[in-house]
Amino acid sequence: MKVKFSLVPYIKHAVAALFKRWMGMKKKMDNSSIPIKWRQLSGQDHWMGLIDPLDIDLRRYIIHYGEMAQAAYDAFNTEKASKYAGSSKYAKRNFFSKVALVNGNPFTYSVTKFLYATSEIDVPEAFIVKSFSREAWSRESNWIGYVAVATDEGKVALGRRDIVIAWRGTVQTLEWVNDLQFVLVPAPKVFVNNNADPKVHQGWYSIYTSEDPRSPFNKTSARSQVLSEVRRLVELYKNEEISITITGHSLGAAIATLNAVDIVANGYNKPSDPSLKACPVSAIVFASPRVGDINFQKVFSGYKDLTTIRIRNELDIVPNYPLVGYSDVGEELKIDTRKSTYLKSPGNPSSWHNLEAYLHGVAGTQGSKGGFKLEVNRDIALVNKTLDVLKDEFLVPVSWRIEKNKGMVQQNDGSWKLMDHEDDDF
Repeated sequence: MKVKFSLVPYIKHAVAALFKRWMGMKKKMDNSSIPIKWRQLSGQDHWMGLIDPLDIDLRRYIIHYGEMAQAAYDAFNTEKASKYAGSSKYAKRNFFSKVALVNGNPFTYSVTKFLYATSEIDVPEAFIVKSFSREAWSRESNWIGYVAVATDEGKVALGRRDIVIAWRGTVQTLEWVNDLQFVLVPAPKVFVNNNADPKVHQGWYSIYTSEDPRSPFNKTSARSQVLSEVRRLVELYKNEEISITITGHSLGAAIATLNAVDIVANGYNKPSDPSLKACPVSAIVFASPRVGDINFQKVFSGYKDLTTIRIRNELDIVPNYPLVGYSDVGEELKIDTRKSTYLKSPGNPSSWHNLEAYLHGVAGTQGSKGGFKLEVNRDIALVNKTLDVLKDEFLVPVSWRIEKNKGMVQQNDGSWKLMDHEDDDF
């Protein structure tokens, strides 16, 4: 007896899955009100009435800055066999095209400065990646982010000249959470003569403020690097409407929070001309561990030009740390990626903490109403960039974002050479 076998049901299923993915990829920016209401989206009213239900433009806004933070991950060289491990793989001049933030993106920026960090205290290896090479570009420093400014075209789409500071997070598993000491220390470089005695996490403060005379990249601290660039750009564009937006994920979110309050506390958001107003400073951070104590929270909330929104995934453990003696700052947007019909259920600690998964969650969260529906049609393939998260039916390879041959390039004589760095600051 012959058994009839038909491919039709399988083909129909594959086509349906591909169509669903295409719908998840199609962007709808035509009706954006971002240039008109950017002040509200940056937290002028502390996002009142915008978080639940989540405003469509705020979704797009948060995703935009999340992608700027993700760019710091995508550009970071984690290959310890490379003498450039711990640096940016890409140069400033073509940075955003290399991290795939040009096509279909109206929010255009130019990178103006790379940021480098070190630490005077011991921190987990997840924070500072070191090369195996004896010819390593640096033994003390890591590239930790960048400063960028909106182009003229980007200014039109954003409604003002936006200065973005993006801080890179950790690049390894979450084991660093257990390796880290949660010691609170004063922050005299950030809070000068502040009687409230705010205290912050020792590790975040060290990475932000440490310098090392042995390193050509950290003769000045990450703090000094970023503040000098912010001051330069605020002066350069003082006759325009400007904003400063700081973003980061995980460790980068903690440093972004410190950086935001530092800018406002020490007047770096004000032009030198006293007749000109200070510009608003907003921190849009993802999966942020806590930064300081209750006094830090009180001081942070006392600055009128400073706002922050923390995006938190329901089962992500990092926002719960440190457990004792610390307080959250700003407003919170909760998401729950377990509710997504696109992702494998229930996920795991890595997928709950992953930034691309966070952005997928922002695109589809329905808040207190429950459920999940993609309101911002962001390509679902992105959640599989470095993980195995998407359901198999969507036909997206696992951990698909890798450099061709991991940066190995064949030479004219047939040999192979690791060439994984674009000259810029070197």
